[in-house]
Amino acid sequence: MVEVMVTPSSSLADQTVQVVVSGLAPSQLVTLRAWLMDEHGERFQARAFYRSDEEGTVDVGRHAALGGNYTGVWPMGLFWFLQPDSLFKRLVKRDVMGSPFLVHLEVFDGLRLVSGQQDEPLATCTTERWYVGPGVQRVPIREGRVRGALLLPPGPGPFPAVIDLFGGAGGLIEFRAGLLASRGFAVLALAFFAYEDLPKGLTQLDLDYFEEAAELLLQHPKVRGPGLGVIGVSKGAEVALAMAAFLPQVVATVWINGTTFLYGNPLLYKGLRIPSIPYQTERMLFTELGAMDNSAIFADPRSPACSSSAIPVEKIQGKVLFVVGEADRSFNSKLFAQLATERLPQDAYRLLSYPGAGHLIEPPGSPLCSISSLRGSPLPVVWGGEPQPHARAQQHSWQEIVQFLELHLSPAPAIKL
Repeated sequence: MVEVMVTPSSSLADQTVQVVVSGLAPSQLVTLRAWLMDEHGERFQARAFYRSDEEGTVDVGRHAALGGNYTGVWPMGLFWFLQPDSLFKRLVKRDVMGSPFLVHLEVFDGLRLVSGQQDEPLATCTTERWYVGPGVQRVPIREGRVRGALLLPPGPGPFPAVIDLFGGAGGLIEFRAGLLASRGFAVLALAFFAYEDLPKGLTQLDLDYFEEAAELLLQHPKVRGPGLGVIGVSKGAEVALAMAAFLPQVVATVWINGTTFLYGNPLLYKGLRIPSIPYQTERMLFTELGAMDNSAIFADPRSPACSSSAIPVEKIQGKVLFVVGEADRSFNSKLFAQLATERLPQDAYRLLSYPGAGHLIEPPGSPLCSISSLRGSPLPVVWGGEPQPHARAQQHSWQEIVQFLELHLSPAPAIKL
């Protein structure tokens, strides 16, 4: 009897699992398919073609895929290379507490390029992929001007603190915060526009708001100070770097594919104003799929006219980890990181740069999203990246990010599922 097993059957979304098919005939050609439905009813799926060994087994961790959504040995390929059935969809877990993603695995005899109702699988199973570990608590935050969600590890603490920021879509995104909380960090997923009663659009970066959030987090009885970490991607990385430059509470900063200058929105802080560089939107390009490539709308930051808009990174007292996707099509994040590191002492930063990785470098449970719709944008936006190097970048950078925060914030032990 053919059987497919995922071990463990329930796991955190960034953890590696083992996928094994047994009971096949020797050298049998099979199709393995994984699929899930997101919270909006959108289906994501991946398939790969394997030939069983002499014992009638396919071990995805040891055996090479012959074709499909990937080739070669990829233990997590069926998860990391999921693709949406509809164009321009991004896989994002919204309700991190209430449910996992349920990933269904199916084994078909022979080559199945598409799967219809008439195709009876040889074996099936379902695995849970969670974004919080057991005992993690979520506390909605609505104090003063601060809006977000605090995710706390189980136990009395105190825990090291991290503020988690996303980018130009606004709103509140919590999946990365949930995974970090599962590793012993108290994480404030912080909204800064387009959420509840916050401004609908981003017109300026009010650093006093982010300072208020940092002070609120450090005052929590389960948080251990005196410093905290900040992690941000895209616009959130720009904010994170500005926080590191001006707020002494910030001792560890993770900057993922951001700018190191103020573009589009000036920064205000206690009477100081750093002017922004206008977007050159007339330079955007349209792809053959009808998406917007915005990589050319950012004026060259090396121009003397841009110097007054630089984030003063030389003021940073803590440590910075720069994470760069060299195939980022949102902007030239490698250049921005290099310009910042030139103004920092060598012992103040690390730079991780990944050829083939795109803009949206996320924890390894997230498949590459190279183009997606974006709130407030009239057309889908190109993010860039190639599936296999992007997947490797996510796996490696996530390990480095967690270790960086552990080193500089000294967290409690991680949760095991």
